[in-house]
Amino acid sequence: MDEKIALLLEELTRALGDLEKTGIRAEFEKLIAFRVPPDVAKESILRKFGGKRKTLKVKDLSANIKNFELTGRILDLGEKPIRQQAGTQEKPSRLYTGVLADETGSVLFSSWRELPGSIGDVINIKNAYVRIWQNRIRLSIGEQSPVSKILDSSLPPMSELSASQKKKLTDIGTADFSVDTVACVLQLSYREVLTKGHQSRVISGVFADETGRLPFTAWIELVGIDIGSIIRIEGAQVRMFRGMPSVSILSGTKISSVGSEEAGKLAFTFESAAKDPVPIKIEEINSRDSVFDVSVAGNLVSIRPGSGIISRCPECSRVIQKGNCRVHGKVEGIWDMRIKAVLDDGTGSVSVMFPRELAEIIYGKTLEEAEQLMFSDVSKDAVYEDLRRFLTGRYLAVRGNSSRSEFGISFVAENAWVPEEDLAVRVVDLLRRLGQDEEDGQDKNSQVSGGGIELA
Repeated sequence: MDEKIALLLEELTRALGDLEKTGIRAEFEKLIAFRVPPDVAKESILRKFGGKRKTLKVKDLSANIKNFELTGRILDLGEKPIRQQAGTQEKPSRLYTGVLADETGSVLFSSWRELPGSIGDVINIKNAYVRIWQNRIRLSIGEQSPVSKILDSSLPPMSELSASQKKKLTDIGTADFSVDTVACVLQLSYREVLTKGHQSRVISGVFADETGRLPFTAWIELVGIDIGSIIRIEGAQVRMFRGMPSVSILSGTKISSVGSEEAGKLAFTFESAAKDPVPIKIEEINSRDSVFDVSVAGNLVSIRPGSGIISRCPECSRVIQKGNCRVHGKVEGIWDMRIKAVLDDGTGSVSVMFPRELAEIIYGKTLEEAEQLMFSDVSKDAVYEDLRRFLTGRYLAVRGNSSRSEFGISFVAENAWVPEEDLAVRVVDLLRRLGQDEEDGQDKNSQVSGGGIELA
């Protein structure tokens, strides 16, 4: 072997681990076979499998991040046979799945390779990546992800890591499975559902504390619990729906009322938690995976394509194209209206979707009036163009839920209004900034004239 190539392989091994097991050596040799200069091949391999790898904790994981390093203890591990299609033949394989945890949380994982450890062991994973599966974050360990067993680790023992995490509502996220929390009940509703041939009563509602709110579902009776109650929840399960966590109270969950003396020491009361949420900056929304029941205010800087009159499937309500639903095929669509916009407050921007009820309010036209405009103009885009002219640049406050998916942050509005109460404040701030700009301009002019600068 060429001495230079051997040296480069040695450097790659130090950076990326065992090249044979991970298949990285084969990738390197393939580049060399295609006459890629060895130094260039090495840099290409490092960018693909190494790059600027970050060391993360479980709490740092979010959708679609990749090329990071993580150390955790295996809380659960299983395997199942998988038959993969390789050309015209099926190739038997095994998928290893389980739960990995550190002191910040726990996460589901899947690996196409057998791991060098069992339940209770600590492993280190390099070049890992994250995928969203069934609305949950999943840590993925690929063929090019070096995994090693750590014999001497400072991570807490398995008994501590597998216990429910005590968390505030705003800290509950996609990496959580079982949590303990203290919250007050803001909303309660009841419905009957059919489960295993029997009618069961399900309780739904909203919890709140000083940090925020989250929806919950209880599959057991909440004896003595009503709106306004402050309760301690232990061992509740965390479920995900469309990127938003919710608290699920099952038979194994312990519920108890918080006494008045202890409640007086909490950072919230029912009255304070029940107040309408104060608008926050969009940069804060963009820094989190999801936020339930939050409000923001800003300017509509763009009305996106897909806004205006749309046609929905009568069976599943999906948007249909040319009379075809991707699930139910050829259908007779039902007219609907929506607005997809970009809201910007100077700290960031977020995509907001307004359903028909809100679209009619902020547009000032009903669905029927929008249909008349579309038919009179003989163009489906007439409503979209009218929306752009009417709404672009408008200042608006919206309230709803935000969540992160593989396509980015999306905000579904449940309410919208023009915040006239802060109009005077914004006008004063604008005049102040304009006055400051004029003063700065005068200062610059005086400096130029006083310095004797001549322009050719």
